[in-house]
Amino acid sequence: MTIGICSDHAGFDYKSRLVKYLKGKGHKVVDFGTDSVQSCDYPDFAHRLARAVEGSEVEAGIAICGTGNGMAITLNHHQGVRAGLAWNCEVGSLVKRHNDANVLVLPARFISYRMAVAIVRTWLQTSFEGGRHLRRIQKINQL
Repeated sequence: MTIGICSDHAGFDYKSRLVKYLKGKGHKVVDFGTDSVQSCDYPDFAHRLARAVEGSEVEAGIAICGTGNGMAITLNHHQGVRAGLAWNCEVGSLVKRHNDANVLVLPARFISYRMAVAIVRTWLQTSFEGGRHLRRIQKINQL
């Protein structure tokens, strides 16, 4: 799978480590930045990732910032992007099963790196349930 990934300065460490983890699992990873812990603006990187998801350049995405909220808000402004914020494995599973999230958002300041890996693993292994959830996704897409 080709996975796009981005972060701001608060998520840079986790992003760097997750790139290595994902590549080690056989995924192709496209890194949309940032490239340091120097303070930066998360929308710059979220928009890059979102455009890649919209254009099918990547099959899925992972975004990381301090709370995850800024990334999620920015990503969800893009048509065809369903970004879900997860802080544990159960939520990581639900954003895929029920919301068909094609971008996983992680709150680096509120979870350990170990938890981040567990959430990513769970999210990647989970499938969208469809059924009544598909109807809801279709209603989201009606905008």
